[in-house]
Amino acid sequence: MHPPSRQDYISINFAGQGSGSYNNSKQWRRQSCWRKWKQLSRLQRSLILILLFICGIASYPAVTEQLRGLTDGDPETDSNSVFPHVLPEAVKQDQPPLPEPTSQRKLSNRRGPPVLQNRLQKKENASNTVVEDKASDNKKEGEEEEVISRRGPEGPKDGENKEGSPANQKVQLSIQSANWREAVQEAFRHAWKGYKDFAWGHDELRPLSKSYSEWFGLGLTLIDSLDTMWILGLKEEFEEAKTWVATELTFNKNVDVNLFESTIRILGGLLSTYHLTGDTLFLDKAKDIGSRLMPAFNTPSKIPYSDVNIGKGTAHPPRWTSDSTVAEVTSIQLEFRELSRLTQEPQYQAAVAEVMKQVHKLNGKLDGLVPMFINTNNGQFTHQGIYTLGARADSYYEYLLKQWIQGGKKENELLEDYLQAIEGVKNNLLQKSSPNGLTFVGEVSHGQFSPKMDHLVCFLPGTLALGAYNGLPADHMDLAKQLMETCYQMYIQMETGLSPEIVHFNMHQGSTRDIEVKLADRHNLLRPETVESLFYLYRFTKDQKYREWGWKILQNFNKYTKVSSGGYTSINNVRDPDYPSPRDKMESFFLGETLKYLYLLFSDDPNLISLDQYVFNTEAHPLPIWPSN
Repeated sequence: MHPPSRQDYISINFAGQGSGSYNNSKQWRRQSCWRKWKQLSRLQRSLILILLFICGIASYPAVTEQLRGLTDGDPETDSNSVFPHVLPEAVKQDQPPLPEPTSQRKLSNRRGPPVLQNRLQKKENASNTVVEDKASDNKKEGEEEEVISRRGPEGPKDGENKEGSPANQKVQLSIQSANWREAVQEAFRHAWKGYKDFAWGHDELRPLSKSYSEWFGLGLTLIDSLDTMWILGLKEEFEEAKTWVATELTFNKNVDVNLFESTIRILGGLLSTYHLTGDTLFLDKAKDIGSRLMPAFNTPSKIPYSDVNIGKGTAHPPRWTSDSTVAEVTSIQLEFRELSRLTQEPQYQAAVAEVMKQVHKLNGKLDGLVPMFINTNNGQFTHQGIYTLGARADSYYEYLLKQWIQGGKKENELLEDYLQAIEGVKNNLLQKSSPNGLTFVGEVSHGQFSPKMDHLVCFLPGTLALGAYNGLPADHMDLAKQLMETCYQMYIQMETGLSPEIVHFNMHQGSTRDIEVKLADRHNLLRPETVESLFYLYRFTKDQKYREWGWKILQNFNKYTKVSSGGYTSINNVRDPDYPSPRDKMESFFLGETLKYLYLLFSDDPNLISLDQYVFNTEAHPLPIWPSN
């Protein structure tokens, strides 16, 4: 062993002192310091006191900032925090999971407020999601960043709502909606990846087989998605698609196309993209396809054929009938009217106006409700006695209202037909289910009521709300809200949270559930009608529940229809969450309508496609409302 050093010796002596040694040594040090202080001159003592005072003032902000960091800091976001990360309380099953923080994803350019990083927590009895984060992207130069805590910057005061002030709630909801918009962008990118990888330039993606299907051979999904990409701010994807339109898209093909589908998807999509971008490329393509569709109107009755060969310039009815669908011949007007306005060529508007004029005068309506078929030879309704707001009739009613709005509310004949039809719905098709009294729209077949309702009918809440917003009776909005609830129930009462194509409502006393679904009707095609109506209802009421409903629907699309390699697929069975039976097809309207309406539903900017300036066609392509002069 080495001998103890002087330091070792001193340490041992202090450690070996008795129990009172600590107090004795402290007292000795106090006396020694006081004696030395008294020996200083008055001048020396004054200088020392002044120096101590100055040092104290200089160190005060740093000390207070250190203390503030210990009490008010965010342990999850402050990398210097002395506290361990604290997990939030267990998330309830009805709490929607959030997309991963924006810092972990590549962000695109977008309209509207910037997406912010966030962390959402939900109180046990709270209905709104509460946010704790820094809105640094919205901070003006020179402003400090405000940390919005669970109950506001300082917590609630006596008598204050525990959820925080209205201003804080507004900020919290704004950040939430920004994250939901980003989730829609991510869904679009995923769908677009599948299309780009396996179906580029073709009509529709088959995501499971990693292939494509053709309908017209005109890049249907790409054209249908153009304005969606523009609205979502996906400029890189848009530019890729624009290049394809400029270099690859041609309508000089020996191919039969459906007049209605090619009008609402291709002509409507090109016109909308022209108005949003100002790029004449899209207008030139719209003129080309519009002129090639005109042979469809060369019929004895001026009621157009269903099919056109855009390369040969010929048209014909389906092989099995000389009838056209009423919805199809009366839901091409917005597009052809706008084409005439832009080109100053009246033949487009004249052709579709003649159709509306003839349908207006026809017999065979039931209180303004129209049958599903019309003959192209004699111009008369056929298969009379069946009245529905579902397939083959739905968008007739939608376009009555929207033509009236498009034209500056001057065409009273269209308005009269619309108002009469809504009264016909109330008098003949509206009923309530049992046991919960859901208001639904059924069908009438030869005088017999059927409680059958297509998912397509869920366009009606949005259309009714749009009419009420434009000055039509207030009870239209009341009915819109009731039907909106019903359409949402068609989703959440299914095991997957996704609506089937067709439902039947129970009307018998003692029923245990409102909705029944036949085996053949259990498919979901990624349709947009319910989220379309949610968009309108939220725009006009600002009721947050409509956004929350839309968010749940998007989550269920992601859970049951998303394909890992890219794309989304329609499914066969919404009642089986374990195996929903994918159909291996992504309809173009999933990108053209469903995701577009979800993004607009989550948008905080009412001027992003303002409903005072635009009217949507039945494929969700916005066209301008005409100037009043």
